[in-house]
Amino acid sequence: MSSIRIIVGLGNPGKEYERTRHNAGFWFVERLGLARGVAFKKDNHYQALVGKDGPLWLVMPQTFMNASGRAVQMLTGFFKIPAEEILVVHDELDFAPGTARLKQGGGIAGHNGLRDISQRLGSHDYWRLRIGVGRPPAGRDGADYVLEKPPAEEREAIEGAIARALELVPQMLEGDLQGAMQKLHTQDKPVDKKPEEKKPEVKKAEEKKPEPKAPEAKKAQKPPTPPPAAKEEDTGLLKGLLKGLTGKKK
Repeated sequence: MSSIRIIVGLGNPGKEYERTRHNAGFWFVERLGLARGVAFKKDNHYQALVGKDGPLWLVMPQTFMNASGRAVQMLTGFFKIPAEEILVVHDELDFAPGTARLKQGGGIAGHNGLRDISQRLGSHDYWRLRIGVGRPPAGRDGADYVLEKPPAEEREAIEGAIARALELVPQMLEGDLQGAMQKLHTQDKPVDKKPEEKKPEVKKAEEKKPEPKAPEAKKAQKPPTPPPAAKEEDTGLLKGLLKGLTGKKK
């Protein structure tokens, strides 16, 4: 079994980039160096910050990300280190913060640092430790996203993934990379980015308009009472009076 002889953390040099997502590889190597008591020195020949712990090299290229392969090519070429003994640590958009994955070979997934390393080594067979930083929100450019500082909750999750991976470095150095990979992949605690839930709008109670009253039913009108029939006596009297007025006699 091949053991890891060089660990390369990817990032961009300079204060303005040191806390950005794209520097997750630097964060890992810095913490590993601190834990193992390794002092880093700027090596102009390799154009990198370099530290040594016995046979193990710790490297942080000081060129920008798209030229990361320069330091890797020079170091591995001089010390005759094959691709399968190289571990490259980098940020990974495809995994949520809190996730770390270990694998050998594969594609570069649009990562400029990996592209340059693969081109200069002429191989994809090096190991990768991928530190999840999450995908950008819809409509955001990935290149801009990785150059931003993650919020506190995401940074904490990323640091947690780094801490779990650091615990497995001794196993990697012993050559048991498959065992380290299996253990790492069962310890992930990713942070899911949940979209903010919109509270339903509370509609104001509509004022109820008073219902129109049903028109009152009109009382049924009684037909007019006909005048009482004239009595016979009154009729005769009336006829006599009329004759008297006209002067006619029987």
